Amino acid sequence: MPFMKPIDSRTSSHSKTFGEQVVSADDDFEQGEAHLLNLKRGLKDRHVSLLALAGIIGPGILVGAAAPTSEGPLSLIVGFGIIGLIAFSMVQSLGELATLYPLGNVFSTLGNKFFDQAIGGAVGWNYVIIWIAVLANEYNMVASIMVYWGPQIPLYGYVLIFWAAFLALQFIGVSKFGEVEYWLALVKIVGIVAFYIFAIVYASGGVKGQPAFGFRYWRDPGPLAHGFKSIVSTFVFASTFYSGTEAVAIAASETKNPGRAIPKAIRQTFIRIIIIYMGIAFFYGLTVPYNAPELASTNKSLKSPMAVAITRAGWAGGVNLINAFILVTCISAINSSIFIGSRTIVHLAHEGSAPKFLAKVNKMGVPYMAVILFNAFGLLSLMNISTGSAKAYSYIVNLSGVAVFIVWGAVNVYHIRFRQALKYHGRSVDELPYKGWWYPALPIFGIVVNVFLALIQGWNTFKPFLAGDFVDAYILLPFFFILVGVIKLFTKSKWQRIQDIDLDEGRRTDLDQ
Repeated sequence: MPFMKPIDSRTSSHSKTFGEQVVSADDDFEQGEAHLLNLKRGLKDRHVSLLALAGIIGPGILVGAAAPTSEGPLSLIVGFGIIGLIAFSMVQSLGELATLYPLGNVFSTLGNKFFDQAIGGAVGWNYVIIWIAVLANEYNMVASIMVYWGPQIPLYGYVLIFWAAFLALQFIGVSKFGEVEYWLALVKIVGIVAFYIFAIVYASGGVKGQPAFGFRYWRDPGPLAHGFKSIVSTFVFASTFYSGTEAVAIAASETKNPGRAIPKAIRQTFIRIIIIYMGIAFFYGLTVPYNAPELASTNKSLKSPMAVAITRAGWAGGVNLINAFILVTCISAINSSIFIGSRTIVHLAHEGSAPKFLAKVNKMGVPYMAVILFNAFGLLSLMNISTGSAKAYSYIVNLSGVAVFIVWGAVNVYHIRFRQALKYHGRSVDELPYKGWWYPALPIFGIVVNVFLALIQGWNTFKPFLAGDFVDAYILLPFFFILVGVIKLFTKSKWQRIQDIDLDEGRRTDLDQ
């Protein structure tokens, strides 16, 4: 595994208080870490805000949500609610760190800074695994929809067509990427709110020929399909759907004004959790019974709870409308996944936790080697040809769910370590540009719950014991520690003592200041 020596990311001057912004002395380069990567700071405040609010809402929450919906409405509320709480905990820690150190990959960079490069690198690669899983599922979704409309072309043909198209799209430059994502995110928000309105009208008897049924499905067939097992099985799916809540940290190094844009985007996360995720959980459970046979359909177009609800309301043609909406969502989600995954890899390369060639950037500021490599992982979606799309989706979701718990818990740990260093060096929290809420209770809560969920998420593989599913559910836990050892072996990294932590290294000013 050819690692490289990490590039020194320190600026040429250091401030003694957080109130003084650090600026690179070399005007020929971008400021801070971004100039070392040659990435362009082309994302505006509104781009970052929409990226945080809806940019990473993918087809999983529209189609993949069929699995947790089949576990009952209470499992949706509890599963999405608990994951929402730990996502909020993580984002508060992330907001404090990413605003002060907008390096573009806090998951590895700050692990290196506060602990050890081996730990930072292992967390960073787990973050890559999350987006590999998400990307593969998204290619699977978009190809399945196209097969529904045009069965003349096989599924793998559509996967390859879209794979090439999205690879080309990544080379348009980050500012154009931000603009495309801005408008696609707006479409997604409008589509989801439209479904909420439909669900209220439908449940209230406002659809012609359909009686009012209110919360009938909570009574018949009931709130849970398999008791506590239903709630546990929902955790992994919900964590995958929440993936991307932390995406603003990745966009930080290509943001014009991170000190202004990142805190604003972090505050909007609460809106995203309540309106998007909890709203979806509530209205899916309201309009679709967990024993609806359509949820188990192998036809992707009929498996979306949205499509099931519209079809049960008497509008069979609504399936095509939902498919079109899912297709738009796929375009946005795949675009965002490649952006996030490739930027994570290029930062790992610069830090010495990945091969050096992956750090190469073209004249437009696009890390083309990292983009090509990451997009290649999307071809894992082709495993559904032999495995079957439903089983392939389940395998990939389990992997990404565990990786989410590892990465989110690590962010909370970083936050606590940062505050310890802050106290040791005599700095005041009042000087921070953004302070995470309810410290230390919130990050401690996040650590405890992430560890707990990582350990119990494979509950349903024990009885009956399913060896393949058990390995899929837990393989990333030992893999994390193995990866720490491998990176430690190749990089000869050293543990960062709290007295040696440089709190000024890696800071950056806003371009508009």
